[in-house]
Amino acid sequence: MPKISEFFGIRIFMYWNDHNPPHFHAEYNDLKALISIQDGVVIEGMLPNRQLKLVLAWCEIHKSELMENWLIAEQHGEIHKIKPLQ
Repeated sequence: MPKISEFFGIRIFMYWNDHNPPHFHAEYNDLKALISIQDGVVIEGMLPNRQLKLVLAWCEIHKSELMENWLIAEQHGEIHKIKPLQ
């Protein structure tokens, strides 16, 4: 699973040819969540409130890049890194 970004101890991943709806995986310590790209909501799992707010803000900023990566992943292409929060 390619890591597309990392910030403040949070790791963001995206699988090739993953199931719909378009989403990414966020991990912080041992906690994991699937986040909807279009809605910016947790589909499954959980993260601490502070980290979730950071992930959702990052998602909103990079929504178009995330969707582009999703479309590339569906075609088994090379998923691009996305700039982290700073």
